[in-house]
Amino acid sequence: MNAKQQNSRSTGEEENVSALMTNANAIRVIAQAVEGTIGPKGLDTMLMDQFGDVVITNDGVTILELMDINHPAARLLINIAKAQQVEIGDGTTTATILAGALVNEGVNQVMKGVPVIKVIEGMRLGIGKALQVFESRAQAIDELDEPVLRDVARVAARENEDIAELVTQAAQVLGKEKLLDPGFKLAENIRAVEGADNQVVSGVIIEKEPVNVEMPKKLRSVKVLVIDDALEPEELEDEALGTETGFSRYMKLQEEFADNLAKVARLGVGLVLVDRGIHDKAEEICTDAGIMVLQRVPHKELQQAAEFTGAKMVKRTGLKKTEAELAQLLGEAAEVRLDEKLKHVCIMGGKGKAQATVIVGASTKEVVGERERIAKDAAAAVQAAVKGGIIAGGGAAELAISREISALRQQAKGMAVYGIDCVIEALKEPFAQIVLNAGFNPLEKLGLVVAAQVEKKNDALGINCDTGEIADMQEMGIYDPVLVKKYALKAAGEVAEAVLRIETIIKKKEQSSVAHPPKDE
Repeated sequence: MNAKQQNSRSTGEEENVSALMTNANAIRVIAQAVEGTIGPKGLDTMLMDQFGDVVITNDGVTILELMDINHPAARLLINIAKAQQVEIGDGTTTATILAGALVNEGVNQVMKGVPVIKVIEGMRLGIGKALQVFESRAQAIDELDEPVLRDVARVAARENEDIAELVTQAAQVLGKEKLLDPGFKLAENIRAVEGADNQVVSGVIIEKEPVNVEMPKKLRSVKVLVIDDALEPEELEDEALGTETGFSRYMKLQEEFADNLAKVARLGVGLVLVDRGIHDKAEEICTDAGIMVLQRVPHKELQQAAEFTGAKMVKRTGLKKTEAELAQLLGEAAEVRLDEKLKHVCIMGGKGKAQATVIVGASTKEVVGERERIAKDAAAAVQAAVKGGIIAGGGAAELAISREISALRQQAKGMAVYGIDCVIEALKEPFAQIVLNAGFNPLEKLGLVVAAQVEKKNDALGINCDTGEIADMQEMGIYDPVLVKKYALKAAGEVAEAVLRIETIIKKKEQSSVAHPPKDE
């Protein structure tokens, strides 16, 4: 190899290292932004925009979403955290910390001369083994009234006992079958309201008021019509209205619309929920008939109401059906009432599937968002625990699993063992950060806990963050959902692998948003 080739190779290697370090540093910054929030002694983060609006939160994904970050590797981590939130609803901070640790350890190994492909190979082996161990150690939740389920909610709710109580009560109202439904998310049934009292409503809450103040505010034994459309006559094109035939058709549609509304009134419908707007004529007829109408109801709430009352959603053209046919599409509820203070409508005693809505009270508007985020985390954790079981929290389980993965080093081929080492070290990070946030030396406590776990053959041993003493996490009621742990580790592994694989950073050329036609020749 001549001098020119050597210089070219040297320059290429320097560029590769530069790209790796740049990306690793970006990931490290993101991880540092949330690591101070983990654990019972974790602190809040304040985020402020250019207008001075402030958000104070302990929620990992909220911090990540609101941070002003443009680096592509950092955005990758943020997107993974968002995916964790969508899929599981909790554990974004853990996923971010694990990803940061995996990337940091991976970079250290690469800088020592370990090929990236070998680091990744070992990481895959280690993460795969860890996921299996998490699965095998999961403690199933058989009944929804088990005290451990409330413990899960309390830990996820950052020791807010009132929120833990609300969430577990709602879970019991809904039942296990509902919580296991892949399409249902308990977190979506959480509402934080300024000035409200904490309560679990055995029903559905619609965040709307009747379209007319003269409409009834309270109804009993209610028939419910759910319209996935506008409550308006069918429309005609403007051109058609300019003709005699078109105008005649328009008047016929208006009459037909009025007849359909009269039909609804004859069926004894007391509540009409509309996806879009309502025509003035419909408002007048429904008000005179004593029907409560809620318009522009969010589609999710519309679906919940239909499922709860047993109604079948119809389009406006569905109102043309005969009375007998339309009656089969109506739902029923024992009571519908307007809460004038909170400006929403409660639907209770539906004949369909069980529903529960959690109202979380907040003293001021400044804390409404954070109270809702906390409650949603607790709800997601409870549902994940029911689906996949629980395991000792406080980072204890990860420490125990890291020891078990150490045995995997003997089965690895060659330099892949260094990738396994990355997973071993990363699994220690949640425990270390929790201990650090509590004000103790993580290295000292880690050594003591690992020794105690081995000596007493108890993988649930961790650190009491109040006293700094070794304690059994399960006896303290500190549990985490296994699904949260598994998904966080899997997501962290995907981020680490993607970042380590990036060899070169190239700026894309700017592309015009307007396509220019080719010039004539």
